[in-house]
Amino acid sequence: MKTFTLPDLGEGLQEAEIVTWHVGEGDHVVADQPLVSVETEKAVVEVPSPWSGRVVRVFAATGDTVAVGGDLVEIEEEAGEDTGTVVGQVSAAAPPPPPPPRPRPPGQGSPLAKALPAVRALARDLGVDLAGVTPTGAQGQITREDVEAASQGLLGRDGAGWEPVRGVRRAMARNMTASGRAVVPATIMDDADIGDWPEEADVMMRLVRAIAAGVAASPGLNAWYDAAGDRILVHSEVHLGIAVDAEDGLFVPVLNDITGRSEDDLKRGLEALKAAVRSRQIPLEHLRGQTITLSNFGTLGGRHAHLVVVPPQVAIVGIGRAAPAVVPRDGEAVVRTILPVSITFDHRVVTGGEAARFLGALVEDLRKGG
Repeated sequence: MKTFTLPDLGEGLQEAEIVTWHVGEGDHVVADQPLVSVETEKAVVEVPSPWSGRVVRVFAATGDTVAVGGDLVEIEEEAGEDTGTVVGQVSAAAPPPPPPPRPRPPGQGSPLAKALPAVRALARDLGVDLAGVTPTGAQGQITREDVEAASQGLLGRDGAGWEPVRGVRRAMARNMTASGRAVVPATIMDDADIGDWPEEADVMMRLVRAIAAGVAASPGLNAWYDAAGDRILVHSEVHLGIAVDAEDGLFVPVLNDITGRSEDDLKRGLEALKAAVRSRQIPLEHLRGQTITLSNFGTLGGRHAHLVVVPPQVAIVGIGRAAPAVVPRDGEAVVRTILPVSITFDHRVVTGGEAARFLGALVEDLRKGG
């Protein structure tokens, strides 16, 4: 009898949510057969069986969050397979199941509450008794969000109508919370006259080119900042995160090396990323490593925005909704197409001058007709 635990899925992920079980207790499986689909921060990943045999026990239900190393299934291997170094026969009988946990009243936490030191410190600051907090984290751990909710009295209210925040939206919530605690944001805005663009202009490729021009003028915005280590890494290549709005939440796939690839190659890469997001089959490596981010929110609505910088990045470019406007040109009032643009940056490590130079170069490139 062997117990299979959630393997390390890479990229520093610590947990995953059970989306779909492809097997049940009593089913026969073969090695490499998909056992379960799990959702990480952004992608749905199939986890295969490492052995052939019969599924004796399934440890987690659909919707549960399992930490890396947490139990997934118990499998009774087929006769004849290597079962270890013990000589002689070993009983194949499954051990008796553990006793069910004692029920506790709603809202009552474990008397031995599991929480990180930082979470315990937050609880002390907010006057929250951890023994009265129901944990939502992996392996019954109390999270910062649990403590904050308890401090507002939310956990003691009627639970009717509440839904858990899972998967992509949970990852978004955590990323935005981390940003709000860490980053000191500032935003500069401007307008770009794009009235000379040809009708067949590829908007995304023009934006990508303009961001590359901004980085060339002010490289310090294409960087990562490590506050704990008090250090900054300015990247030589530009890996552009592109915010994509989806029904499941916010995805930010990465268009790698935008300055070292041809426009045709970038177009193909961008279409492949969008298709992968729509199918929820995007590999994790295409959701990591962005050095600066673009949010083209104007395609949905809105002209100006104060966006969120997600560490360790230090900048995000915002593109609003283009609209006709009356502007002076050669001494006359004319109607031109105006595109609002912005750069939100982490003022801990980026100066206003650096951001202004970046924005100036970006706007100048967008104004070009060709």
